[in-house]
Amino acid sequence: MRTDGDIKKAGKADVKIKSETPVQYLKGVGPGRAKTFEQLGVETVADLLEYFPRDYNFFEQPVKIEELRPGQEFTTVGVIESSEFNKFRRSPIFEVTLSDETGSCRVVWFHGGYLKDKLQLGQVIMVTGKVTLYKHQLQMTNPKFFILDDDSTDPAEYFGGGVYPATAKLSSRQIKKIIAPALEQLPNLVDEFFDKKLLKDSELIDRIKAYKWIHNPPDEEKVSKAKRRLKYDELFLMQLGLALRRYRMQHFSQATPLKNSDKIDSRIRKRFPFLLTGDQDEVIEEITADLAKDEPMNRLLQGDVGSGKTVVALYAALLAVANKQQVAIMAPTEILASQHSLSIERYLKGSEVKRVLITGGITGPKRKEILWQIKSGKIDIVVGTVALLQKDIEFKSFGLAVIDEQHKFGVHQRAQLRKQTTPHCLVMTATPIPRTLAMTAFGDLDVSVIKHSPPGRGAIVTRWVEKKNRSKAFDFIRQRLVAKKQAYFVYPRIANTDQSSQVKAATDEYKILSKKIFPEFNVGLLHGQMKSADKQKVMDDFRKGKIDALVSTVVIEVGVDVPNASIMVIEGADHFGLAQLHQLRGRIGRGQAKSFCFLFSDTDNETAASRLEIMTRSNDGFEIAEHDLKIRGPGEIFSARQHGLPDLKIANIIDDYQQLLLARKHAFSVVETDPMLQNAKNKNIRTALLKKFGDSLGLVDIA
Repeated sequence: MRTDGDIKKAGKADVKIKSETPVQYLKGVGPGRAKTFEQLGVETVADLLEYFPRDYNFFEQPVKIEELRPGQEFTTVGVIESSEFNKFRRSPIFEVTLSDETGSCRVVWFHGGYLKDKLQLGQVIMVTGKVTLYKHQLQMTNPKFFILDDDSTDPAEYFGGGVYPATAKLSSRQIKKIIAPALEQLPNLVDEFFDKKLLKDSELIDRIKAYKWIHNPPDEEKVSKAKRRLKYDELFLMQLGLALRRYRMQHFSQATPLKNSDKIDSRIRKRFPFLLTGDQDEVIEEITADLAKDEPMNRLLQGDVGSGKTVVALYAALLAVANKQQVAIMAPTEILASQHSLSIERYLKGSEVKRVLITGGITGPKRKEILWQIKSGKIDIVVGTVALLQKDIEFKSFGLAVIDEQHKFGVHQRAQLRKQTTPHCLVMTATPIPRTLAMTAFGDLDVSVIKHSPPGRGAIVTRWVEKKNRSKAFDFIRQRLVAKKQAYFVYPRIANTDQSSQVKAATDEYKILSKKIFPEFNVGLLHGQMKSADKQKVMDDFRKGKIDALVSTVVIEVGVDVPNASIMVIEGADHFGLAQLHQLRGRIGRGQAKSFCFLFSDTDNETAASRLEIMTRSNDGFEIAEHDLKIRGPGEIFSARQHGLPDLKIANIIDDYQQLLLARKHAFSVVETDPMLQNAKNKNIRTALLKKFGDSLGLVDIA
């Protein structure tokens, strides 16, 4: 393995490298550092070029100490001649005397005790900061500083420009030196894929220049231009992948048209003991128009918690059954699948529509019989979990797939559901998705939105409860339980394995609530590690009113519908994200009674406090989702691995929204004129797309 000394002797790169060259073979890397780079997501030269700086330093040329002038900012280099840490002052100070052959300067850092072992006598350091006069002596206060090697003749060469995310084994400076040879060979590594006219019209610099300036910019203006180009490229390729997926679904897949009529519409609506809302009618119109075509529907149905999405999905399912097609309704958990099954039973009681609930727990002869009935077409509606994806489940005439809580699944799972044929697909989510995220995570889907909940739902009051007010909250809850209302108590974890942890757990608190706080009531316990039959028994008892208070984890986050439950206590609310808090709160307010959500938290963390405050102010899921997106960013809300959301290295779909719109328009126009990217002018675009998003967007079939 080469040492840093070897690198200095070698100078510039003398070996021709390719974008797919493993970083191990770059100067200064070797097997050991290659493993460190791998932990940073860098395996090839192409990955290294996309390991972008997190910050930048722009230094003026260092001046001699005698040239320093009070009131201006300077960079200078000197030797530490003396140092002192005065910890007994009101504001402890660490100070050094910095000298060169022309003079000396006092440099001080307030609260700088952490520097006393880092800055040593005899070290050469570079400092950048504003110069002042203190007792007739030149002084810099709290300047930026860098420790230099003895032979560092040009400090800016090592410390100027990009500052990289580093590790204990790999400093920013080392990364900078390793990238430098690759920048010398950019013409061999980076292909342009836009013509000069587009670059000029869009005010974009060429790609080679963009990569050069993003890593080694002469000034801040060049950084800005480089970022703009590389962000556009990333957003364009992502939207191009989504456009291709959408085009293929529309033009290369065929589904069975599901025709509607006044007679079918009337028969379906008679199944619901209420009138549908205007929003539901509008969405049903959009869905039925899609279903009538021979190209597969690919539609996302958004609706806040309790907005009536299940009824819309059942309408679509019954329309499919009326056209002699089978329907699969897939949910992420057995509890939610069971909830959908119960809802369907409620609406289809006495109907000739054959339906079944199938989960991983169904085995043996019973499973074989159900599978035979599905395969022979004797069952119309199949409700289940991801168990529906198993290879042994075959449909005779698969017309419609309904996927609930899509963000719990992935793109590949959705594709797997369509392994035998191409059914129409309706994706539902109660997690409100801001437009920016919908254009990326669901960019290949048409979007329908149910904005308003059905009338007659009780209002939900949300309060942030600190420790001093807990007893009052428990007294209030007791009164509601006496009045035969039911309550949820939700905890962030099942059990506390760490005795020092302050986070409360469901199994521990269940004992306290059932024996000490509410001994006169029936308290139940529900969590994900319980057996399926036990979970089902607890939920059935809670639904029937046999359990007054249910202690649970987030397993009740989606789909649980108990109209009499009007109290929700979320313990350790600061440990949950906004979307999750909103989902949990959606379990109450499903009846006509006024409901109450209590957020138990003693946090002093600003971000957590911001989440709790907006929860007390708003019940609007879309407003909450926008707030959540700003706080956490898209990567936190939907993990790329689960959701299929492409991994963006430099672009941000919130901050770069205008560029996203331009890139989307451009990408869809390219696919319209060259749907398989076969034109010679799109060759580089095709290559770049497959390299960057081929796997995450399932584009291997255009290779």
